[in-house]
Amino acid sequence: MRTQPPWLVEVAIEPKSKADREKLDIALTKLAAEDPLFRVSTDPDSGQTILKGMGELHLDTKIDILRRIHKVEANIGALQVAFRERITQRVEVEYTYKKVLGPKGDFAGVTFIVEPNEPDKGYEFESKIVGGAVKEYIPGVEKGLESVLSCGVVAGFPVVDVKVQLVDAKYHDVDSSPQAFGIASRAAFREALQKGKSVLLEPIMKVEVASPEDCTGSIIGDLNLRRAQIQSRDMRANANVINAMVPLINMFGYVNNLRSMSQGRATFTMQFDHYAPAPVPEDDTPFRPAIGMRA
Repeated sequence: MRTQPPWLVEVAIEPKSKADREKLDIALTKLAAEDPLFRVSTDPDSGQTILKGMGELHLDTKIDILRRIHKVEANIGALQVAFRERITQRVEVEYTYKKVLGPKGDFAGVTFIVEPNEPDKGYEFESKIVGGAVKEYIPGVEKGLESVLSCGVVAGFPVVDVKVQLVDAKYHDVDSSPQAFGIASRAAFREALQKGKSVLLEPIMKVEVASPEDCTGSIIGDLNLRRAQIQSRDMRANANVINAMVPLINMFGYVNNLRSMSQGRATFTMQFDHYAPAPVPEDDTPFRPAIGMRA
């Protein structure tokens, strides 16, 4: 899963006044036009404005521009990592939606096979039903499935690399509709993601630290506390060079820690490498850091 995601971190921003809202909207439109890696969206549930970028420094820079140049006064939320969710097992689910509404009700029945897709293949849908009256309801099925992709069942993050096959469907001449099939498909897909043991994926960063010899031990110890996997340790000129894979969630604020440990003598670079399953807590609850930042 090495494809670079469209963003790695996001943060909510809330203007303090109506005037700030107007200034914020104008400024964000300009910033987004200037930087294709910077995105702005609206959370469908809270209505909050969400800023999305490639890292902590990237968003910090945008927020500084909003405050210093555009004079926007705003409350800023906590940084959130762009986690993903992925099903791990092949499952078959059947779901029937039935509702009585006077002379005409709602009815739709669907059976799906849902399984992991190949890494970086994204979402794929295929209908195995050939011909028949069900064909007119397929757009409703697809709409219902796609509505789940942005909010998975583990902690509400986007679902990636999943293949869905519609293998059977039941309909009623009067009560069936694309909307009813959309509702049935949404419920069936969420059930499949739960039964298929979906996992949370976190972005893993390739980190290189150049450090003087006398503080290398402290830096390696700190990286280990951040769940780092040390890949190599070499010499470059007069510096020790440490290469490691570190979860992005554990790298927030690292620049200040590194400066403190090395008295400003060590430097580091960081870039996205891949997504990997996040650790599962012993009590089998979803990944708490992800949920905490999502709220």
